[in-house]
Amino acid sequence: MAIIKRDEIYTVTITGMNHDGQGVGRIEGMAVFVDGALSGEICEIKILTSKKSYATAELIKIIKKSENRIETFCKHFVNCGGCSLQHMNYDAQLLMKADIVKDSLQRIGKIENVKVNQTIGMDSPFYYRNKAQFPIGIEAGKPVCGFYSRRSHDICNILSCGIQDAVSIAVNEAVKEFISKYKVRVYEEKKRTGLLRHVITRVGFKTGEVMVVIVINGDDLPYKDELVVMIKEKVDGIGLTKVDGISVVNDGAMQSGDKQKAGDGKFEQLRSEKAVLKSVFLNINTRNTNIILGEKSKKIFGEDKITDFIGKYKFEISPLSFFQVNPVQTEVMYNKVLDYAGLTGNETVFDIYCGAGTISLFLSEKAKKVYGIEVVPEAVHDALKNAEINGIKNVEFIEGDAETVIPALKAKGIIPDVVVVDPPRKGCDESILETIAQMGPKRIIYVSCNPSTLARDLRYLEDNGYKTKEAQPIDMFPWTPHVECVVRIERK
Repeated sequence: MAIIKRDEIYTVTITGMNHDGQGVGRIEGMAVFVDGALSGEICEIKILTSKKSYATAELIKIIKKSENRIETFCKHFVNCGGCSLQHMNYDAQLLMKADIVKDSLQRIGKIENVKVNQTIGMDSPFYYRNKAQFPIGIEAGKPVCGFYSRRSHDICNILSCGIQDAVSIAVNEAVKEFISKYKVRVYEEKKRTGLLRHVITRVGFKTGEVMVVIVINGDDLPYKDELVVMIKEKVDGIGLTKVDGISVVNDGAMQSGDKQKAGDGKFEQLRSEKAVLKSVFLNINTRNTNIILGEKSKKIFGEDKITDFIGKYKFEISPLSFFQVNPVQTEVMYNKVLDYAGLTGNETVFDIYCGAGTISLFLSEKAKKVYGIEVVPEAVHDALKNAEINGIKNVEFIEGDAETVIPALKAKGIIPDVVVVDPPRKGCDESILETIAQMGPKRIIYVSCNPSTLARDLRYLEDNGYKTKEAQPIDMFPWTPHVECVVRIERK
């Protein structure tokens, strides 16, 4: 195999894309991963790192351009670590994500002949995020607030964004103005000094309700009442402006002539109501950690929670609540779970890793009884509350590890017809898969945010009495390489 040295220049043909959205080429048999390159392109590259089995490279020049390459729509694309696929046509992204799922099932899971449907995308893949987490910093004596640049902790100062709700950018600006006006010190990660660490925004797409959480390295924030006023002035009443039938928000992140740049996207604000600030919290985090939120929060304005809907179901959202960041596609995904579950009204369903009970509530509509199982106490509390405010009686939430809870339910004669699992990125613990297989439900519905661990877990189920029948990729995060997937698995 070739010896490839750092800083050497090569011409390479990009033959595919990897799971991180990098172009993949080969130099004398060695794989080279290139940020910003697309499949089918011939590129001049500069080697950044060289390992035993692969290398990484910087894109210097495109000699032959892919037909799927488009102009990026965001002024921050080069520096921001967010939307790494902005240069790729949206339809091509959807094809790529289905290929990622197919490749994982075949290469990692050794699972063949599974129907992998085309990825379900968004009609309007912009402004879809209802939550933002902005680190705060100082550069050249001025406050910056935005996202971390790619593979670094340098903050890209965000002035506009094509995937965040306009409210989040408005709060961002208010916080920077507050810092400048009142000279409040910003947290310095290396020195562990200063006060302001992060600003978090949460927006109800169906309600317009807004929550802001200010993360501080201390017990209190000076001029906090003034900050609330500044945020409220920026946020209240933010709606939607139309220019030639195309929405323009976020300080002109996209202009009316940009429609063709991003493929066939429709630049529409997804929030259906004008924004109104409902809640502001201080979150106390004095630890030396990369974890954003501390364990203690105190309200300084408004309500304890905001509300939003997924489909017809209402949910309360607190500072620490988990709630899907793309509610439009979340509804699509949950309806697919319900479809794959094939419920007739007579089934008992176990929803493992149920979190705040969002999937459980959807399942309750067609199930006889749903048992939601979750190890995090706060999530179980939220799940119980969500069932209560929606008047749902046929769901029971149980706190604990599934491998302990399920045998206890079995001892009571409670056996599931259908099991739904929605694990974190690391996938299911093998002990949980073993417990599920021993229970022998007719169907298992697996909701995955990581094709690699999905494929690994499907291999276990295939080896223990089950057959993978169908997979439906869903694009929850347009312009990024991430892909969600719902899989239908049946007992052999």
